[in-house]
Amino acid sequence: MRTQLCDVFGIDVPIFAFSHCRDVVAAVSNAGGLGVLGALAFSPRQLEMELEWIEAHTDGKPYGVDTVMPASYEGKDRGLGQADAQTGKVDSEAFQKLVPQEVTDWIEKILEEYEVPALPEGQERDSGMGGGSSGLLGWTDGGGRAQVDTALRYPGMKLLVNALGPPPKDIIDLAHEHDIMVAALTGSVKHAVRQQQQGVDIIVAQGTEAGGHTGEVGSMVLLPDIVDAVSPTPVLGAGGIACGRQAAAALALGAAGVWTGSVWLTVREADTSPLVKEKLLAADSRDAQRSRSLSGKPARLLRTAWTEAWERPDCPGTLPMPLQYMATAEAQARIGLAARKQGAKARDLIGMPVGQVVSRMNAELSSAEVVYQFMEEFIEVVDRLQGLLGAASAADASR
Repeated sequence: MRTQLCDVFGIDVPIFAFSHCRDVVAAVSNAGGLGVLGALAFSPRQLEMELEWIEAHTDGKPYGVDTVMPASYEGKDRGLGQADAQTGKVDSEAFQKLVPQEVTDWIEKILEEYEVPALPEGQERDSGMGGGSSGLLGWTDGGGRAQVDTALRYPGMKLLVNALGPPPKDIIDLAHEHDIMVAALTGSVKHAVRQQQQGVDIIVAQGTEAGGHTGEVGSMVLLPDIVDAVSPTPVLGAGGIACGRQAAAALALGAAGVWTGSVWLTVREADTSPLVKEKLLAADSRDAQRSRSLSGKPARLLRTAWTEAWERPDCPGTLPMPLQYMATAEAQARIGLAARKQGAKARDLIGMPVGQVVSRMNAELSSAEVVYQFMEEFIEVVDRLQGLLGAASAADASR
């Protein structure tokens, strides 16, 4: 299971593991893959702490950092979303004023239905699902830039990744000046070509099966189309990949490696809450549904009473990015606190982004065990396919 990207990064297997948990990132890199830390929820100072820990626990092995610098968002054309140079925080007040009172009132109604109390006085409104205490870190171009500036200072950081469109050209150039490769996620051929033209080094072709923000085209169709469109730029297959068989399929379709995310949510090192981990281990593929309730853009999330509420007839509708997050951040924080109590109705509202491969996440393993299972199953698949070729050759020879 070795491709050109193994030589580029000095890794044993082309398994790229996205996680918001530093322990998972370090564990995957130590097992021979390349862990990628999702920086969305971190301020620059928090990101420093996470990266210092990873550096100390990977013994020089490479890892990556994933940021979100959306190509467009509500208020960008008016200059909103710039980050403070020192703290990296984004002024949230201007965005908060754009949230309709109708939406705020409806959210409060849902919280009352599930007996979710107000936050204790002085409690931060951060939900822990991304955005930081400002409610905007990472959801705007300014927040993402502050995270990039921090990440580029660490020698083990070898891959900068951007979601929700190609990273700005000056960010790509800055990364290249630091000998850092740049990858970007996409769900369409058109956007993949645009990313390549922008100077992105690796395209992550993300099928609709994926967790989080995702498009409408399945991996089996999307991946070969993008591979053909951007060749010779290497492509990672993403969406619907949680085992060696699926990794073998991605490489058979032309991928140079696999981008994985959901499978790491239930490993032992993950900081996923026990309640959410329990839900994930019990879920099937139909429990991962696309919803705009997280950010305003379609994202695949675990089906919960919260995601279903946003589909109700009385719902006023979701808001464009980043206003949806602004509208719901405090609610998510309140839900998280209320759900700590056994038997609380708020537990029905708890969920998180996850892909359709949740159906294969049925046991809690270590990150290293997951990597090794990928490798073993991949070898079994390749051996079986080679056996089919041998059988075909023997049949031809006997004719």
